[in-house]
Amino acid sequence: MRVIHTIANLAVESGGPAQTVSGLCAALQGRSVEALIVTQKNSLPGGSTSPEDRFHPQVRDALPGRRWAGLALSSAHRFGALLRMHCKDTDPCIIHDHGLWLASNHAAAVTARKLDVPLIVSPRGMLEPWAFRHRAWKKQLAWLLYQRRDLRAAMLLHATADQEAGNLRRRGLRMPIAVIPNGVPLPDLPRTKSAVNRTRIALFLSRIHPKKGLLVLVEAWRQVQPPGWKVVIAGPDEGGHRGEVEEAIGQAGLTNVFKFVGLVDGGDKTKLYRGSDLFILPTFSENFGVVVAEALAHEVPVITTKGAPWEGLLTHRCGWWVDIGVEPLAAALREATNLPQETLRDMGQRGRAYVEQNFGWPGIAQQMLSVYQWMLGQGPKPDCLYVD
Repeated sequence: MRVIHTIANLAVESGGPAQTVSGLCAALQGRSVEALIVTQKNSLPGGSTSPEDRFHPQVRDALPGRRWAGLALSSAHRFGALLRMHCKDTDPCIIHDHGLWLASNHAAAVTARKLDVPLIVSPRGMLEPWAFRHRAWKKQLAWLLYQRRDLRAAMLLHATADQEAGNLRRRGLRMPIAVIPNGVPLPDLPRTKSAVNRTRIALFLSRIHPKKGLLVLVEAWRQVQPPGWKVVIAGPDEGGHRGEVEEAIGQAGLTNVFKFVGLVDGGDKTKLYRGSDLFILPTFSENFGVVVAEALAHEVPVITTKGAPWEGLLTHRCGWWVDIGVEPLAAALREATNLPQETLRDMGQRGRAYVEQNFGWPGIAQQMLSVYQWMLGQGPKPDCLYVD
C-alpha cells in the first residue's frame, strides 16, 4: 500500500503536527505501508523529518523505490504540480492531508479529485472553536471559497479525540470520522532520582502563542507563588507573544521565577522533561496536545485545561484537568506544588503506564492501517471509525 502524506511544514518549530505526522509515517512503514511525505518546508537538521532521525528524506526528489521521502518545495505555487507529479510516479492508493486553510491543503484536495485518489484529511485541531475564531474573518472567507468544499470531497476525516470529532460534526461534516490519537515514543527511563532540597521545576513546553494560555499561567502563579519552585518556558516565539508574556511576568514581580530557554528538541527536550517535577499546559484549545503525552511518558504529572482532551489525567490519577481560567489553574497549582516529591513521582509513574497502554506508536499505526484498508475495501470497519 502506498500513501502520500501532505503537510505544509515539517520544521520542528511549527508545532506538534510536524512531529506526529513523521512519527505516524515511521510507524506505518513496519506495516506494509510505503509512506511519502510532500511538504513545503522541512528545516530539521540534516534535512531529516523524523524526530528519531530514522530516515534521510530526499530533497525535491522522491525516489519510487524509497519508503520515505521529504520534499522541500520553494513555494506553495509549485506544490500542486509537484504533488501531481509524484502521484503519477508512485501511483498512491490514498492521499492523507494534514491541516487546513493553506495552499498545500487545497492542492491536496484538488489533486485527489483530479486523479480520483481517495482522500483522508486530518484537520489537526484547526476547526476547534477557539482556533476557528482566531483570525476569524480570513478563515470564514477561506471556508466559503474552498475549504468547506475540499473537506466535503474527503472520503474520511481523522480526529485525534472524541472532542475534535464532535466539533467536526458541528461544522456540518457528515462523512465518516476515524478517532485515532497521536502517538509518542516511549523514552528510556527511569530518571535519576531528584535531590530532596533542590529547586523544583514546573515546565511549559509548547509554542509561545496566545492559544497556549501563558498569560493565564503568569497570573495564576502570581496568586499562588509556591516557595521553592521555578517555571521553565520552552518553545519558539510566535508572532511576538513572548514579549507580552515577559511584560506580564515583570508586572507580576516574577522575573526571578520564570526562565525562557527557547526552542528545544532531541536530547535537550528529554533533559528538560527528566529534570521537571510538574508539566503545565494552560491551553485554550488543543485537538490533542502531544506535549501532555510526552510529559507523561517521561513520568512527569500534568496540569492542563478542558480545552485539551485529557480527562484521562483524572481517571488514571496522573494529573489535573481543570476548567479554563486563572482561578481553576491557581487551585490546581496550589494543590500540586504542595505535594511531596514522592507523591508527584507516583503520579508520573501512573502517567507513564497510561501512555504506554494507549499512545504507543505501534498500536496507533495499526489503527490507521485498518482505516486505510477499510477505505480501499480491503478490510472491515474498524472500531475507531464512526459513520453516523
